[in-house]
Amino acid sequence: MTVEAWLGTPLPVVAAPMAGGPSSVALTTATARAGGFPFVAAGYKAPEVMAHEIDQVRALGVPFGVNLFVPGAAALDLPSFRVYAASLQPEAAVYDVQLDPEPVIDDDHWTAKLAHLVAHPVPVVSLTFGLPSPRDIEALQRRGTRVLASVTTPEEAVAARAAGVDGLVAQGTDAGGHSATHDPARTLVPVTTLGLLRAVRAVVDMPVIAAGGVDGPDAAGALLDAGAAAVAVGTLLLRTDEAGTSPTHRAALADPRFDETVITRAFTGRPARALLNGFIERHDGAAPVAYPAVHHLTRALRQAASGAGDADRLHLWAGTGFRNAPTGPAADVVRWLAGVG
Repeated sequence: MTVEAWLGTPLPVVAAPMAGGPSSVALTTATARAGGFPFVAAGYKAPEVMAHEIDQVRALGVPFGVNLFVPGAAALDLPSFRVYAASLQPEAAVYDVQLDPEPVIDDDHWTAKLAHLVAHPVPVVSLTFGLPSPRDIEALQRRGTRVLASVTTPEEAVAARAAGVDGLVAQGTDAGGHSATHDPARTLVPVTTLGLLRAVRAVVDMPVIAAGGVDGPDAAGALLDAGAAAVAVGTLLLRTDEAGTSPTHRAALADPRFDETVITRAFTGRPARALLNGFIERHDGAAPVAYPAVHHLTRALRQAASGAGDADRLHLWAGTGFRNAPTGPAADVVRWLAGVG
């Protein structure tokens, strides 16, 4: 199936949803106008904010998707969480931030967001961090929405097919930001996106978007040649003109002091790939599996560090190809990856 037949865009390049700011409406618009497929990153947003961004993108008259975080059911080890919170307090004290040892656990407004998308359907909804009930998937599909599930193993792909989704996003471990793994407690075994794509296509016959480690046209071409319907790119867009990436994060991506990425739970309690910095070195070994509690615990500290230009205490999400992230218009990146223009 061609990407135009499946997603409705002329170019097989997807702007990966990057929650927390980078996936701005401006970036979504630039991707769409360049011929790629954009996502509204609904994670961490209030339902009304998500709805407003959807309205802005819908007005463009182009295909687009919305990405949702699927709430998990992992048990929280409260003593471990409190010990971790206490260990981070000296970091927070630098900015006069007081960390709360009582965990905050939420579902990222899942019910309200799902209800809005059922009442006001969009072309595509992608799911990250797991699978909701088949009933929720069917509710979206009955309104004409294609539902994609993010997977990191062939087993997750089989489960997603059984849940009734229309397609997959296969994410290798080279991807920046949060892993989409359905089990945040498991140790992530390194797997290239090309290797994962082949393994997934061997067990399910569904359209697949390949994500992770797409650092240029050669990588994109190899994935498309191997059967991906499209490739997703995130890190390569972080420094573009339209991205909502913070100045501190932008600068770090080009700073020679940061020359390595690692997977860590230190910032959010869920595995995510970031530039190796002091915070990770000091706290990764003690970080509990406790998402979203650790995300909420460290949020004020991270916001303060970002505002102060303190890259040592900030979550610098980045994939392995971060050195190839260019400045300039996002449209140039989309067309470069697609080999046009």
